[in-house]
Amino acid sequence: MNKTWNNKAWFLVLPVMLLVMFSAVIPLMTVVNYSVQDTFGNNVFFWAGSEWFEQMLHSRRFWDAMGRNLAFSFIVLAIQIPLGVFIALNMPRKGWGVPVCLVLMALPLLIPWNVVGTIWQVFGRIDIGLLGHTLAALGVDYNYVRDPLDAWITVILMDVWHWTSLVVLLCYAGLVSIPDAYYQAARIDGASRWATFRYIQLPKMKRVLTIAILLRFMDSFMIYTEPFVVTGGGPGNSTTFLSIDLVKMAVGQFDLGPAAAMSIIYFLIILLMSWVFYTVMTNYDVER
Repeated sequence: MNKTWNNKAWFLVLPVMLLVMFSAVIPLMTVVNYSVQDTFGNNVFFWAGSEWFEQMLHSRRFWDAMGRNLAFSFIVLAIQIPLGVFIALNMPRKGWGVPVCLVLMALPLLIPWNVVGTIWQVFGRIDIGLLGHTLAALGVDYNYVRDPLDAWITVILMDVWHWTSLVVLLCYAGLVSIPDAYYQAARIDGASRWATFRYIQLPKMKRVLTIAILLRFMDSFMIYTEPFVVTGGGPGNSTTFLSIDLVKMAVGQFDLGPAAAMSIIYFLIILLMSWVFYTVMTNYDVER
């Protein structure tokens, strides 16, 4: 049977392609243009070649921020993935509790990023914040503005509170898609709860877990608004991630060439690491 092709369908995709071009492709080409040139103002540019890329790759400031980014992403993934799976496993499958739990899980995701940062900025203050005031009353020396460790703990707790719900919802979607026949067979065989999780629930959640890990890695590696609102990258440079350092370089110092080169390197690192994550996880699934 010959399949007919309707080229008019491309007109339905054309508006999306134009939107992507204006919102992504053209700004990207502008950044590439700035990354190979230098300017002293008045819209006068000078060819710089790969100078800015070499400067970034040999900059300790860049690699320190990169190390903070990797440490932050690793910590939040190590917390959010197991915690999200645990919460999803204990959520009800039937009854009135299902919509209540789903709404409660979705609420943190509906709050804008800058509002989340403002909430935790007030929440952690030792004078009026519930967390800071309670810890001070208990005799704990907590101050996220002064102590780098307290700043890291605050930013990590904030991200866990904000984004664990995404992992929970994805894992819950994978769990509810498992037919009841699997659980009935497990009960007949006398399988323990751990065996049920290992051989039935976890394999069925592998694909959604892959999506969750990729999304959370990309989001955590590109985090900007929340830590900027809470700590401003401080104290010192303890919470200055690549995104915050990039904005300081481009907007604060107006070094457009180095900032453009840094943003391209930043983008390529995210793209490469996401591809490695996806390839390793999918190949492991195929081998199994």
